[in-house]
Amino acid sequence: MCRVLEIQRRGFYIRLNQQKSKRAIEDERLPGAIKQFWIESGFSYGYRNITRDMKDAGETCGHNRVHRTMKAAGIRSQRGYKRRPGLRAAR
Repeated sequence: MCRVLEIQRRGFYIRLNQQKSKRAIEDERLPGAIKQFWIESGFSYGYRNITRDMKDAGETCGHNRVHRTMKAAGIRSQRGYKRRPGLRAAR
């Protein structure tokens, strides 16, 4: 396989046995923390408020990273309710 891909066998096995980076470990943990803050907010916070809450709790991450993670996890803030047209209270 290494011959077909034109890579050295030594480099392949070094990469295969390499441990995860700090960033990769953090990327696995971050969605759970974001979801916890989102649930505590009553599903209403967006990425800006969640970033603010995470920084208050001592987490280190930027709003772009929080936004990307929320989008990948399908976490969205709940928007306001719209009125239904034509439904008015009877007087």
